[in-house]
Amino acid sequence: MDGRDLVRSMGEVGSGRAARAVRTWRAAWRRRRADAVGLPPRGAERARVPGQVREAVPEPGGGVLRFERSELRIVVTAGGAVFWGWDGAGPEPSYALAGGCPEADPRVVLEPDKDGGWRVVSERATVTVSRHGAVEVCTPGGVVLRRDLPPRWWEPVGGGEARWTLRSEVAADARFFGLGGRASGPRLRDGAYRLWNAGPGQGGEPRTAVPVQLVVADAGAHLVFHDTTWDGTVILREGEEGAGSGHDRAGRCEVRMDGGPLRCWVVVGTPARVLGTWASLTGAAALPPAWALGHHHVPGRLSGEEELRRLVAGYRERELALDAVHLGAGWHGEAFTLDEERFPKLAVVAEELARDGIRLVSETAPAVRAVPGGAVLASGSAADAFVRDGSGRTVRGEAWCGESYFPDFTHARVRAWWGGLHRERREQGFAGVWHTMDAPTVLSAFGEPTLPRSARHALEGRGGDHREAHNVYGLSMARAAYEGLRELAPRERPFVVSGAGWAGAQRYGGVSAGGAVTDWPGLRASLAEVLGLGLCGVPYAGVDVDGGVAPELYLRWLQLGAFLPLFRTRTRGRAGAGEPWEFGPAVLEHVRGALAERRRLSPYFVTLAHLARRTGTPCVRPVWWGAPEDRALRDCGDAFLLGDALLVAPVLAPGADRRAVRLPRGRWYDTATERVYEGPAQVLVEAPMSRIPVLARAGAVLPVRGADGGTELEVWAPAEGRTGGGLVVRDAGDGWEKAGTERYAVRRRGAEVVVTLEGEDGSAEPSCPVRIRGLG
Repeated sequence: MDGRDLVRSMGEVGSGRAARAVRTWRAAWRRRRADAVGLPPRGAERARVPGQVREAVPEPGGGVLRFERSELRIVVTAGGAVFWGWDGAGPEPSYALAGGCPEADPRVVLEPDKDGGWRVVSERATVTVSRHGAVEVCTPGGVVLRRDLPPRWWEPVGGGEARWTLRSEVAADARFFGLGGRASGPRLRDGAYRLWNAGPGQGGEPRTAVPVQLVVADAGAHLVFHDTTWDGTVILREGEEGAGSGHDRAGRCEVRMDGGPLRCWVVVGTPARVLGTWASLTGAAALPPAWALGHHHVPGRLSGEEELRRLVAGYRERELALDAVHLGAGWHGEAFTLDEERFPKLAVVAEELARDGIRLVSETAPAVRAVPGGAVLASGSAADAFVRDGSGRTVRGEAWCGESYFPDFTHARVRAWWGGLHRERREQGFAGVWHTMDAPTVLSAFGEPTLPRSARHALEGRGGDHREAHNVYGLSMARAAYEGLRELAPRERPFVVSGAGWAGAQRYGGVSAGGAVTDWPGLRASLAEVLGLGLCGVPYAGVDVDGGVAPELYLRWLQLGAFLPLFRTRTRGRAGAGEPWEFGPAVLEHVRGALAERRRLSPYFVTLAHLARRTGTPCVRPVWWGAPEDRALRDCGDAFLLGDALLVAPVLAPGADRRAVRLPRGRWYDTATERVYEGPAQVLVEAPMSRIPVLARAGAVLPVRGADGGTELEVWAPAEGRTGGGLVVRDAGDGWEKAGTERYAVRRRGAEVVVTLEGEDGSAEPSCPVRIRGLG
């Protein structure tokens, strides 16, 4: 909101908007005063570099190198991940790691290198350190993947947190990916990328900014994670290969942090191995309940229970698949407070919907209204749960529900209190929670719309301020909800979706990507965000399909969303506005087809979710995933692989009835026409309004839902002389029972395709019906 907005709002005498505008200005000035008093002034600073190495001390997995003005600890874990930290920084404490630092690899050797440097030799990577503190990461064959120049710190003369900068070089052909959900991705081109979680619609900034880069080059891929939660910026510049006899220009990365330890993890290998190791460090992805892999819907403001029933009946009458309804903004006044006038018997309605296979999900924001008499405020105050400033006063911020307090989720006691509040939600019939405004976000007339940077947080007992806690606030809120739901319903898999996260967010649930931009560039950006989150280890992600746009854009957005793990549509304003039937019969028919295809593929989505939990491999992958050496595929950001079997090419521009698709190597079938394409190549594929291009890999085995609701196998014929196969994970339900895994092999003998179930005792007949496609 700017000054003109305030003047216009003040003109509406007696309006709620005018009152809110005044409150947001007052809150912004209050936050500015708090920071002026509570934050130490920067003042003069002293620059520092490591100096020359003086001593090397071997330790398990690596060792410590002592320089004139710093020391560097290097540890290689048994899984092959490499850690190093400056100034005595170790792997812990860390919000990213799950279960602490893994054991060190006892086979690693620290030995002298040339020119007075040292090197750490391991099975998957070699790390060399020059005598001045430059660090190189090499493949086992000696090819340099990354070179960090000696770091530099700027320390306040009077004491305080030091800023630091780390500059790195990568191969000239390398491409950058990751850094969370970036609208400008998935390939990150030259530019500056801020590492600060933002709320919905905040200038295109990501709601989940993660300091994780996946760098892909001809020589190999590597992941680098700078483990600090402070505000910072990553400046990237792609390299350029010299033409003719010219010299290569290396790619460059510069990380600038306002504080925190200078420590990082590096993993070397294929993309699948890299993300598998990353998952072993940061934790396996939470497995969503099977129903959560269906179609979710967020309606507009509902007048009550009868309108909720009518909305669901509208989907049922039009044969539109629906699996969950999210009760969003406006149905309650604040966190964990039900509007009992509109929803007096919500538990009864929830039970009715559950019998039809539809669950209710509750929107939850961290704001707790600062109005005496509220039950949540009273219990939170008794538990001393809210964020305070340096003077010990409770921090207030203006939220949508009014002036509010905010829990400090970086304290275990507060997380336990918040998790226990979900008991009432369970009793009201809710099957899961959706977190919003969890960056955290407040309304602000100027400045950053978040808590004061001087606000104090527990940070697991270490203590600190919001500069350090901001990026992990949403992560800690998700942890509180996940652990609370696990305790309240131990036999059910929790459903938690966050708006903001950080490294390790996959442990507690999914992340809703996408911002407030609902235009064609926003459609392309939403795909980039989901791909970026997957490459940072968050496989369960998706975007909202907004019903408040033009019919063509709505349809194309929905067709994309139907192939993403988290699939959610939403409407705004009055109930019923922007529902599929309001766009006319033609659009409605196409929507019905997209929803039907999503439901048909539900066994495949279940399989992908289980594999993501076991291996760390994202469900949605860049098209270069299986061939990172293919430079043409590395530049492709307008399509994606859904697992190993499908290539999805959404329509991202208006008026298109066909589009170019870049294919990886191998044979591919158009799933609608069964037309055959051979890759690697760029082909032109039909894309009528009724569908987007989806191609199946030859030899793929897809578990799909049959007409009777049971699982069938859709097998795409391999080329002559080729084989294929696939995995099918049979989910035992929404609980924790062990899911059975079936491995299928496909062989082609002339015009015949043979499908066998492979087990320890040999081959057997498939356990469900098989349909062969691609032979016509």
